[in-house]
Amino acid sequence: MDDDVRLRTPRLLLRGWRAADREPFARLNADPAVMEHFPRLRTRRESDTGVGRIEAHLAEHGFGLWAVEVAATGEFVGFTGLQQTVFPAHFTPAVEVGWRLARHAWGRGYATEAARAAVAFGFDECGLGEIVSFTVPANVRSRAVMRRLGMRHSSADDFDHPALPESHPLKRHVLYRLGADDR
Repeated sequence: MDDDVRLRTPRLLLRGWRAADREPFARLNADPAVMEHFPRLRTRRESDTGVGRIEAHLAEHGFGLWAVEVAATGEFVGFTGLQQTVFPAHFTPAVEVGWRLARHAWGRGYATEAARAAVAFGFDECGLGEIVSFTVPANVRSRAVMRRLGMRHSSADDFDHPALPESHPLKRHVLYRLGADDR
């Protein structure tokens, strides 16, 4: 296995970030369809800064948001992985499974395939007791991935994201949970 490949699925490699990933990552962060459920698009500089934070998290925790590569082609298509979530909310601190893929990679099952590998890693290798995921209620694609992972939603867990102002249309979030014993 390549030194930077952390997880391998039937079709994907979840690996460390490479310099060549920055340009396609910036393109997906500037795509209005990809960023529809985020507060705003990202500039190239913001995207590169984000990669720096992702790499620092990976180095500190031994897990994080890995770059996702299609094994057959070597194409970078986004990220999937686990990250510490520490903003003030009733369920934090927590470990979240998350993903962001380029639009041309949607509809192929990549998000679910990669997220399953990340969740298994979190439970089996890191010994986590629970993994969460969250998004805005309208993000039906991500919510479908969460359900395919076996995650459960309870409206009692829904929350207002503290990083967004009260009047922001994306303030409300739904929370999904998966316990190590639930899979």
